[in-house]
Amino acid sequence: MNTVQITSHIYTAADGLRLHLRAYVPAKPCPLPVICLPGLARTAEDFDCLARALASGSFGPARRVLAIDYRGRGLSDRDPDPKKYDLAVESADIQAMLAAHGIKRAILVGTSRGGIHAMLFATFRPDLLAGVVLNDIGPVLEPQGLIRIKSYVGKLPQPRTWDEAIAMFKQVSGAQFTALNDEDWRAYAQLTLEEKNGALVTRYDPALARALDAYDPSQPMADLWAHYDALVPVPLLAIRGEKSDLLSPEVFQAMMTRHPRADGLVVPGQGHAPLLLDPPTIERIGAFIATIED
Repeated sequence: MNTVQITSHIYTAADGLRLHLRAYVPAKPCPLPVICLPGLARTAEDFDCLARALASGSFGPARRVLAIDYRGRGLSDRDPDPKKYDLAVESADIQAMLAAHGIKRAILVGTSRGGIHAMLFATFRPDLLAGVVLNDIGPVLEPQGLIRIKSYVGKLPQPRTWDEAIAMFKQVSGAQFTALNDEDWRAYAQLTLEEKNGALVTRYDPALARALDAYDPSQPMADLWAHYDALVPVPLLAIRGEKSDLLSPEVFQAMMTRHPRADGLVVPGQGHAPLLLDPPTIERIGAFIATIED
């Protein structure tokens, strides 16, 4: 296996905000890299286990992996204008990062919001996509999932200890993640919170909640089927958490039907979105990515 160098990089967005990504670079990478795009309130660290496996050559060719922190998340600057926590601005940020690293074609792994970016790129930047992994996201977002996400992003109480944090996350998400053990819950808490000045705080700007202000569950959502259908020319692995309330079984099955090159994976005992920490899921993603050639 390859030795993997893990480094942090800062690049500058068009409006001057300093944005962060984590790079996993093997000694002898194959030409086609992997770009990891996290969920709404998530960070690059969510992909650490997967990125290490892909970069080390555990599953076929060793690949360079870049995992992104959107503005306001992780080690990226928080935006003084919360209105910029939107898909269009984030898309421009992602493309600035790709240009800065000379990436013209890649495999995209997108969790939730990251998968929406991947579907949009299929329409607006089809030249970029060599393959796509969609983690618990599809062309139709279920209202109950959006309502649940809106209820807690930027609104959770501040725990005093890690044990309190774990108990809080179990209360919020335990019904969806029945397969997690105590070690998994601690890992999830540590991926969501960080210690700053003796306090546990979220790894994202609480003002991110403003990005969901416009969502009205009484109004129909615009679907993304046209963008999803634009993925047909590229290999696709679609992942659904067995207990997901954002991606329904019916939509997931329709995704398989409409994409002749789609492979599907249901992660047992996990909801929205699967954590990508368990070996079977990592192995399945790795095996899928190993088949993709530039």
